[in-house]
Amino acid sequence: MSDVAVQIARRVLLPVALLFAVMVGLGLLVTRVLTHTWPFTVEDAVNREFAGDRSSGWNDVSLVFSTLASTQIIVVVTVLAALVLRLVLHRWREPIFLCAAVSAQALIFLFTTMVIDRNRPAVEHMDASPPTSSFPSGHTSAATALYVGLAVLLALRARSTPAKVTWWTLLVLVPVGVALTRMYRGMHHPSDVVASFVNGGTCVAIMARAVLDRTLTWGRANLSLSRPGDDVAPAGAAAGG
Repeated sequence: MSDVAVQIARRVLLPVALLFAVMVGLGLLVTRVLTHTWPFTVEDAVNREFAGDRSSGWNDVSLVFSTLASTQIIVVVTVLAALVLRLVLHRWREPIFLCAAVSAQALIFLFTTMVIDRNRPAVEHMDASPPTSSFPSGHTSAATALYVGLAVLLALRARSTPAKVTWWTLLVLVPVGVALTRMYRGMHHPSDVVASFVNGGTCVAIMARAVLDRTLTWGRANLSLSRPGDDVAPAGAAAGG
């Protein structure tokens, strides 16, 4: 097996497999072990509270956030962002990072729903239910991977601390809004969206370490993800000055 294949298995496939195991473990705890334990005993009350506070104005706001995390929008935004990153930066690191993070969370979400069978909240559902269980929230997971991933990239390119804070604030608010609106619209329990933050956020961290961090080498068959002299900062480090 080549050096690159070994590194991909160690830095991408293994962490993703471990995350899948964690997600399944969390799902089993929520649905079978801790069902009658606080705070899971109050989830139904939270769902009813959200449903009881619905209004025409909030319905419209929730639809906007829910649409931002729909499968179609996530795919379109990811592809367009990847193309723009490639054209502007003239390298593959950032596009690969973003696409890999979004793809990884989608696979983990899909396989987790095949193992964990959880009913939707016992309130009126404002959206058609896809043929997957309530755990975890696919909308929230996808929004976390995409918009937090974009926040990482834009913060790395920002030249000042206020700019970094602005990007983080604006883009992190999107998955938070998605999570709240998915509960508001009766589609998910609170623990569903919390687990989705774990899924999407961890996928971003895994791919940032594997793709964005130039302090990690890929062996003799080094992947040509960037050109010599590219100012790609290690994952989690500031790129500006």
